[in-house]
Amino acid sequence: MNPEPKTDTEFERHLFGTDGIRGVANIEPMTPETILRLGRAVGLYFQTASDHRHKIVIGKDTRISGYMIETALASGLCSMGVDVLLVGPMPTPGIAFLTRSLRADAGVAISASHNPFEDNGIKFFGPDGFKLPDSAEHEIEQLVFGKEIERFRPTAGGIGKAFRIEDAGGRYNVFLKNVVPREQTLEDIRVVVDCANGAAYRVAPVVLEELGAETITIGADPDGFNINDGCGALHTDVLRERVLREGADLGLALDGDADRVIMVDELGEEVDGDHMMGILASMMHGRGHLNQGTLVGTVMSNLGLEVALKERGIKLERTAVGDRYVVERMREGGFNLGGEQSGHIVCLDNTTTGDGMATALSVLTEMRTSGNPLSELKSFVIKFPQTLINLKVREKPALETVDGVASVIEEVRKTLGERGRVLVRYSGTEPLARVMVEGEASDQVDAEARRIAQAIETHLG
Repeated sequence: MNPEPKTDTEFERHLFGTDGIRGVANIEPMTPETILRLGRAVGLYFQTASDHRHKIVIGKDTRISGYMIETALASGLCSMGVDVLLVGPMPTPGIAFLTRSLRADAGVAISASHNPFEDNGIKFFGPDGFKLPDSAEHEIEQLVFGKEIERFRPTAGGIGKAFRIEDAGGRYNVFLKNVVPREQTLEDIRVVVDCANGAAYRVAPVVLEELGAETITIGADPDGFNINDGCGALHTDVLRERVLREGADLGLALDGDADRVIMVDELGEEVDGDHMMGILASMMHGRGHLNQGTLVGTVMSNLGLEVALKERGIKLERTAVGDRYVVERMREGGFNLGGEQSGHIVCLDNTTTGDGMATALSVLTEMRTSGNPLSELKSFVIKFPQTLINLKVREKPALETVDGVASVIEEVRKTLGERGRVLVRYSGTEPLARVMVEGEASDQVDAEARRIAQAIETHLG
């Protein structure tokens, strides 16, 4: 009973989920032993792709376990004759950018994104700065669990070296500032930025200040344990209060690895990914820059966004949940703007993956160009009431095979008709079922979402 569009051909995953590898640090698969072997497998995978001295960029967020994982991964790579370029704490999109800029074979982001500090994860980027496809992840998994890597043991000068790239932050700062047209500044704009005590704690304030904005920074004191803790894109209450107290023009809340952003307007109202995609799609379409007049979103984007875009002659094309699937569809169809309600937004004119700061700077540019406050820019997207419920599940059988759940979902769909939507899916990274119900009447939407949630809890909870 899951209406999501199809993704790439799936394989039986042992390490990789829908967005890299993720888990509790120091528990399988996020143990140094497994990660060292993963480093060796990745080193071999990229060595077979071309014949030269190989190098791979490694960056991380601010979790205490990042040191352990970085060291194990670098050791595995060096043992296969690969040179490692260490960039330290760096937003995930910054690692994608540096992978291209440094002409590396691959990039690695050590982060569990918005998860609490005890979790960690690993994402891989190819030399073009795009996330690896399913087929590459499959081959790497086969190398991790197979015996082929045991035959490769470089010695003497064949062993790789590790270097620290001291100016990595400065390189990424320059890239971000180029998102704003050179003739423009952000002078006279007051911004509160919440860095989630994460990877952007240095980058975000510096970029905003160098572009001329009056910047008030919160969530920029990482201690290894406080990443995403009551702050950042998932916890915007403190940001809202600060925006109102400071009389700021807007607030920006990044997540732990800064690949997404949620904004707050001058009235203290939240501006999510759907609003931002609406603003940017409308801006680009009006200037003839939106390829094929199409925005790529996911099945989670609100029906109100689709209606608002249609009124402006813009098409919304939906994919499965996950920014990797959005980007894959963008590249297949020749589209240049896409993203998710959660604030992962990709403009292929600038980036290869979700970039919270690049998105924020694009919206700030439109505020400056139009002279309109953020509350007015977002106002044309009038959202349909939407209820989201996450439930822990003990297993993840195909929903259509669970009669007591499938029948309830179908009944709710018939009740809502064409003026509503139902999406029930499993999380790709956590033991959760996610229920989304959307429609014109909030009371009805809430009731129907709870009805489905109760059925899932009864049969799978």
